[in-house]
Amino acid sequence: MANPLEQLHAAGQSIWLDYIDRTMLHNGELARRIQSDVLTGMTSNPTIFEKALAQGTAYDAQLKDAAGDRTAWEMFELVETDDVRAACDIFRPVYDAAKGRDGFVSIEVSPGSAHDAEATITEAHRLWKTVARPNVMIKVPGTPEGAVAVRRLIADGINVNITLLFSIDAHKRVIDAYLDGLEDRVKAGGAISGVASVASFFVSRVDTEVEKRLDALVKAGSCDANHADALRGKAAISNAKLAYRLFRECFAGPRWDALAAKGAQLQRPLWASTSTKNPAYRDVIYVEQLIGPDTVNTMPPATIEAFRDHGVTAQTVDADLDTAERVISDLAAAGIPLKGVTDQLLTDGLASFQKSFETLIAGLESKAKQLGRTLVASR
Repeated sequence: MANPLEQLHAAGQSIWLDYIDRTMLHNGELARRIQSDVLTGMTSNPTIFEKALAQGTAYDAQLKDAAGDRTAWEMFELVETDDVRAACDIFRPVYDAAKGRDGFVSIEVSPGSAHDAEATITEAHRLWKTVARPNVMIKVPGTPEGAVAVRRLIADGINVNITLLFSIDAHKRVIDAYLDGLEDRVKAGGAISGVASVASFFVSRVDTEVEKRLDALVKAGSCDANHADALRGKAAISNAKLAYRLFRECFAGPRWDALAAKGAQLQRPLWASTSTKNPAYRDVIYVEQLIGPDTVNTMPPATIEAFRDHGVTAQTVDADLDTAERVISDLAAAGIPLKGVTDQLLTDGLASFQKSFETLIAGLESKAKQLGRTLVASR
């Protein structure tokens, strides 16, 4: 009998690993996971690299011996692009078997560029050229400026993973940017069949923020505790289901058909932040409730193991849409309009990633010093 991960894959959902470190790239663990966990991709971010660099000695030799004078930022970029390139090579058979429609590894532009389209485009081009693999995806924040960058990068033939999407409006904006970019590329005479994109829609953090606001309303006497309890744990999945409905609506009709005829790929929704934060909820709830065709779920190792052990596969992502709409309207009626939640989450997400970058750079400087390596202060 197929294990639950194989069943999940068969239901049309790609399983990506939300984790990377150098050890797993070189000791065979990632290759083994591709087979045993049916992995078809990988995502990285500043927080993941921060932990990888802080733990163990896997990076010490490169930090000590890398040629040339480098700033801490330049040293980090050397380390991360080497890791992502190695991961791309390990996933290359998956990419080839999927004819360029899966098997991707994501690398993120710095959060400091989140509100600067030109800086994002410049950094994305540099990362694309440095990794130099067809199955790398450049992660761009889902800000308005990020959407401007997405259009240009897609037109330039660069694979893009738009990250930190929380709202339906932001999702619509990056879908439009992707379609515009494909059309721009066609007009310029470029091929579009090899250009890929995913839209990373964050899930569990929505429930965390909503629950915080429900608690505040109950404490202030503005919401009955029983009514608040009835609304808990439902906003995130409802929001994501409505995002999937938008995806299906946008990738249909004459505009999309014209692009698909030229080989265009769907910009698949990628469910991110799918580990369960509240112990009162089932540990695989954000996987089980968002299963369906043409989706990706990027999971940390613990969530993958939990789903392998007791996950249940059924097509759920397009079920109970009336209920999803009602949850969002009930929250608004209770005093929690979702726009306020998603705006706050984007601000918090960018700040969190910026803090991870700063911590990562400080840790890298400290480790380099321990190894007797002097880094350049700035350029």
